[in-house]
Amino acid sequence: MSGLENLQTNLINGKADAVKQFMTEAIDSGLSPRDILNNGLLKGMEEVGRRFKNNEFYVPEVLIAARAMKAGMEILKPLLADTGVNPVGRVAIGTVTGDLHDIGKNLVSMMLEGGGFEVIDLGVDVKPEKYIDAINQGIQIIGMSALLTTTMMNMKSIIHAIEAANLRDKVKIMVGGAPVTENFAREIKADGYAADAASAVDLAKSLLN
Repeated sequence: MSGLENLQTNLINGKADAVKQFMTEAIDSGLSPRDILNNGLLKGMEEVGRRFKNNEFYVPEVLIAARAMKAGMEILKPLLADTGVNPVGRVAIGTVTGDLHDIGKNLVSMMLEGGGFEVIDLGVDVKPEKYIDAINQGIQIIGMSALLTTTMMNMKSIIHAIEAANLRDKVKIMVGGAPVTENFAREIKADGYAADAASAVDLAKSLLN
């Protein structure tokens, strides 16, 4: 097994210490940060996403793998910055106004980071102004999450606020959460709906293309 395959395997299995060890070995062996990112970490997280979609992995396994990914990224990030490797895209994600649930949002954030995105986590109970600030700072995609039927209606008012600020054409908007549906996303004029964290990564990539 090559060093990068070991890196992938340990990432998939959520072994953060082993990921750090193989990451350091890969760097010492002279592999480029871009190669380690694309053929090690991102490939591993792609497999995690595939297993999650196929019900071979569940939320706990994904969270553990995402933590291992984060441990690897802490070592790699400074090196990527030095070599000028840019993220796939920039996403700001939050749970909408009035909603304090964050497990789904956190999972999507981790999977997006695993997919090579720079993610700004806006937290919970996020007011429209916070999304607008993020767009003004060059965010390309807004992610909105809601767990309650009552709070999901606030997605519509946030989109209205973005339109009123004349920023709607500057950003793609994706929505998700337990009560949210494809039809609802269309009704409120979001750009896309993701049913789960792995689909959110595919959706974000397709929105940028």
